[in-house]
Amino acid sequence: MPTPNTSDPRPYVGRFAPSPSGPLHAGSLVAALASYLDARAHRGRWLLRIEDIDEPRTVAGAERVILGQLEALGMHWDEAPVRQTARHPLYERAFARLRDAGRVYGCACMRRELPPGPYPGICRPPAGTGKRPIRSWRFLVEPGVEIFSDRWLGPQSQDVAAEVGDFIIRRADGLWAYQLVVVVDDGDQGITDVVRGADLLDSTARQRQLARALGLPLPRVLHVPLVLDSTGRKLSKQNHAPALDVSRPLDCLQAAWQALGFPEPAAATRQDFWSEATARWARRFGIMPPPG
Repeated sequence: MPTPNTSDPRPYVGRFAPSPSGPLHAGSLVAALASYLDARAHRGRWLLRIEDIDEPRTVAGAERVILGQLEALGMHWDEAPVRQTARHPLYERAFARLRDAGRVYGCACMRRELPPGPYPGICRPPAGTGKRPIRSWRFLVEPGVEIFSDRWLGPQSQDVAAEVGDFIIRRADGLWAYQLVVVVDDGDQGITDVVRGADLLDSTARQRQLARALGLPLPRVLHVPLVLDSTGRKLSKQNHAPALDVSRPLDCLQAAWQALGFPEPAAATRQDFWSEATARWARRFGIMPPPG
């Protein structure tokens, strides 16, 4: 059962962060729609971040297609989009801060050497890597259970040390890992609310630990249901989900809206849809936007 947003003195700042590995599909639109509606219901800002840090997966022209799809649907961002590939100095500084605080260590392990499950701490201090060369860098997690509330799913908890173990923040190929960059980006952009698909719920506890280690405020989170294909798999670019056809934008928006569990809106135009959906979203989550 969705829970109301709690009071917070910070002005609302949300974001949508697609990766340019292909066009938006029906599943990614559901996450985009939810994040956009939440920002507009709060009368907050909605930012667009292109998560292109995994450069080998970037598809030429995909960013342009994504921006065009969002514009066709009537989704307008409030600042110029940022790209992770232009933000390496931020990640370097965050990494240095963690290293100086003793929260990262070099790991010599190869994936094929590790058993399934949480990282067993083979290279964790004081054991170290021995004479083997460092391949990646891991974040030294804190013991104990991480407890937080999800605005859609309710109370959540995870013992990161027991269920995940120390996790990689810089990969063996030298690229920054998703867990680090998303935390640094959210902190730098002043993101107060993260609205995204439920497949990323499992990352939340790790990201909260990283944010605390970097002295960053913790955003509220809301994880929406996933769109599944006929075999029960999550719609994704890796599973070859078809690109979103925005030639009939109202049909796309209504389908995504219903995938979130709402009844079909009585909207004849795209503008009518946004007006009605924003009002319904605010009522469902008990959102009282600031005056003005």
